[in-house]
Amino acid sequence: MSLQPFHLAIPVHDLAIAREFYATVFGCAMGRSSSTWSDFDFFGHQLVVHQDAGGIQPRPHCSLVDGDDVPVPHFGVVLEMTRWKQLRDRLLALDGVRWVIRPHIRFAGQVGEQATMFLLDPSANALEFKAFDDPAQLFAKP
Repeated sequence: MSLQPFHLAIPVHDLAIAREFYATVFGCAMGRSSSTWSDFDFFGHQLVVHQDAGGIQPRPHCSLVDGDDVPVPHFGVVLEMTRWKQLRDRLLALDGVRWVIRPHIRFAGQVGEQATMFLLDPSANALEFKAFDDPAQLFAKP
């Protein structure tokens, strides 16, 4: 089954900084834009950043998942494992990445085993990137 891309719009405190972050850190191509918003090809999905004069949001609530304080809300992408490792290596090589949860394997040896990592964008939006050696584990139940 082929999935349709999702569309997600998020607030950012500084549009120029957000444009630079998503283009440079993730290599996202920028699509349409105006003086108050820009959209990006976010791993095949449409991510729109909207200027929000409210400033940087406080750190989100956290929920304990397999020993990690996972920020809620957050968004991200499930990548193929090879692509996840490439992104992990790219992020680890960059200075200034605001890690929330550094790259590691969650639920090791259990149903749902996955590679995961969390970081914050410059406006404190939490992003998760995950991958499964066995894609069938995405919705598997113990």
